[in-house]
Amino acid sequence: MCLGIPGEVIEIMDDHPDLARVDVSGVRRAINIGLLEGESLGRGDWILIHVGFALSKIDESEAKAALEFLEGIGQAYEDELNALRESKIE
Repeated sequence: MCLGIPGEVIEIMDDHPDLARVDVSGVRRAINIGLLEGESLGRGDWILIHVGFALSKIDESEAKAALEFLEGIGQAYEDELNALRESKIE
């Protein structure tokens, strides 16, 4: 199963403006935000992530609801978090 997972932007990376450091349930990774060009993004904003790419900007209440749902489905969510832990954008 492939999931879109909400993540909170920690910082936009100065040396790579198409990347943002994002926190996803305690896992921090660089995520490609190039698909959101023209969107105003900054620290504290929430984005929907799939396979290392930000698909859309979402509001905090939508992010919290999605996280609650994902936590409720159990193993599939854990599998996605484990895959995220093992991935890196260099």
